[in-house]
Amino acid sequence: MTTLFQQLINGLSLGSIYALLALGYTMVYGIIKLINFAHGDIYMLGAFWGYYTINFWHFNFIFALLSAMVVCAAAGVIIEYFAYRPLRHAPRITALITAIGVSYFLENGMSYLYGADTRNFPQVIKQVNYNLWGVRVSNIQILILGTACLLMILLQLIIKKTKMGRAMRAVSVDPDAAELVGININRTISFTFALGSSMAGAAGVLIGLYYNSIDPLMGMTPGIKAFVAAVVGGIGSIPGASLGGFLIGILETAVQSVGLSAYKDAAVYLVLIIILLVLPAGIFGKNVKEKV
Repeated sequence: MTTLFQQLINGLSLGSIYALLALGYTMVYGIIKLINFAHGDIYMLGAFWGYYTINFWHFNFIFALLSAMVVCAAAGVIIEYFAYRPLRHAPRITALITAIGVSYFLENGMSYLYGADTRNFPQVIKQVNYNLWGVRVSNIQILILGTACLLMILLQLIIKKTKMGRAMRAVSVDPDAAELVGININRTISFTFALGSSMAGAAGVLIGLYYNSIDPLMGMTPGIKAFVAAVVGGIGSIPGASLGGFLIGILETAVQSVGLSAYKDAAVYLVLIIILLVLPAGIFGKNVKEKV
């Protein structure tokens, strides 16, 4: 039982990071039906920004986290404006290929500018382990889980309680009708990208703190897993993305705990296949018929 609770704590800590990443996927898809495969690389940018902010400019963790969110939000808006907005009325496959191109541009651009070597993320917070009834919990895990949950609650409040959040929901349901009642579509979509990218930036700093290492290609696999989390939870659903992220994190740690670390990625993709076969729209998703 102690081992079970230990892996649950580990899984929730890792899953909270996947959940933050998955939120960006699900928000962008919900509003413009685009799978933004460059989202994982925004997460990488956030990690590098946190690295330089702490290591070279000697700021504290809170400033690194908040500034990474701001920088990544700006990066998301710029990418949307230059890469996706001109293709808004193009076939979906065109935008999808563009997203993959943006992803490779960011990865190779960072590798060219800063090198492809792995860097040690500065341990700005000294790790302290607590033993709770035989279960080891570190202050880093508590910080990551608490920060992620706080950001998810804040995101829900923004979407449910603010004028821009209501505009996001309106555009996701019917963009043409939303425009007719005076909602600025471009501004709303840009805000969605900013919000999702800020979550990715926060996740990047948190993962650096968790694993103590970063590199220019670090966003590739977690980005795909976060997309899987969004699909499992029901892409387009905010609660679904959060739940999917936690489930993927718990699944990974469970597979590792039984000595099958080499198969942890395969287990995630197997769950995706099973979910799509049983619940094609995901756990919280809704089946929507499209006109052809």
